[in-house]
Amino acid sequence: MDKASLPKVVIVGCGFGGLAAARALKNAAADVTVIDRTNHHLFQPLLYQVATAGLAAPSIAAPIRHMLRRQRNTTVLMADVTSIDREHKTLKLNDGQSLAYDYLIIASGATHSYFGHDEWAAHAPGLKTLFDAHQIRSRILHAFENAELEPDAEGRTKWLTFVVIGGGPTGVEMAGTLAEIARHTLKHEFRRFQPGDARILLLEGADRLLTAYPADLSRKALAQLQSLGVEVRLNSLVTNIGAEQVNAGSECIDTRTIIWAAGVAASPLGTALGVPLDRSGRIKVSPDLSAPGVHNVFVIGDLASIACDNKPVPGTAPAAKQMGRCAAGNVLRLLRNEKTAPFRYRDYGLLATIGRNAGVAAFAGMKLSGYPAWLLWLSAHIFFLIGFRNRFVVMMDWAWSYWTMQRQARIIIERHEPERPRTP
Repeated sequence: MDKASLPKVVIVGCGFGGLAAARALKNAAADVTVIDRTNHHLFQPLLYQVATAGLAAPSIAAPIRHMLRRQRNTTVLMADVTSIDREHKTLKLNDGQSLAYDYLIIASGATHSYFGHDEWAAHAPGLKTLFDAHQIRSRILHAFENAELEPDAEGRTKWLTFVVIGGGPTGVEMAGTLAEIARHTLKHEFRRFQPGDARILLLEGADRLLTAYPADLSRKALAQLQSLGVEVRLNSLVTNIGAEQVNAGSECIDTRTIIWAAGVAASPLGTALGVPLDRSGRIKVSPDLSAPGVHNVFVIGDLASIACDNKPVPGTAPAAKQMGRCAAGNVLRLLRNEKTAPFRYRDYGLLATIGRNAGVAAFAGMKLSGYPAWLLWLSAHIFFLIGFRNRFVVMMDWAWSYWTMQRQARIIIERHEPERPRTP
């Protein structure tokens, strides 16, 4: 069949959901186009490892074109979708081009939410992309380097105070890893201060960490963080963030390194369809993941708001992959003039690591903490990584880090000169 006469299926976003959808359409009698603003698929659960110099970027990312190279019916475009014309079934790209579709799967994900204080982003970067990870890694490494240069004790304390905002999995993992870097990785490497004297603070607005986890695992996560030397502040709502301080309630914390892990907002593309949204800007999809009232459009991943068995489907990688396969399956059904099927979520549990030999896990009715949870986290993330090479490289890197307590990606590559303290 001539390609021009084939139905056009467009997938916006190639995260976990978009990639799963594209792969499920590999044998479809359709012209499939995958659009993403980057050229790579990212294994986001390990992004904090890049931010903390534990892994190099290629270990957790792979070129989209390479991953889909054997799908002859699939075209990959590196572009940004700026708007959707649902009446004419076209997408507007950032270069001004228009792209027609017959079936559309939107998997554009989520971005940072600063709860109406977007000005905080300049001082407290979030962690969603490789660019974010490299920016955060640079700030962390620069903080220690600038502490060595700082002649003033009070100024050095600011450089050695790290504040992580948000007690979800990303915040917990980041805070625990920062403590290990200061206490172990950098030990004996500086002459004018002791890296172990660094303060790591984790601020959480709720009354416990990891609120999606059972309460007893939250308490165990708190205890494990505290054993690493992390100062945890619960019920601590941030009211202001500046270049050199964080205000939380009545407390003002002097710091030069702030990391945001407190909130996410759905992709702005969700507003383009003109359909009902929830408070986070996600589209309230129908049971089959279609956008309500919009013909042949499906929404998946972090942009979709849906409940199964009266429980909200979480914004996790397993959920996104299941949604991707379901949406692609429904496109195939429509191509065969069949009725679409509802989405059924299978819960594979929750995993979070806190540091070396520390973590929490809840799955299959079991609760684990400490070394067993950490080992399960390690195995699961290696298994689900992208391709054999990445699994092998990460396994070797983690084994080396485990035995040596070192993190080998501690390279600062900025071309510009970082801000440095002035010597009297």
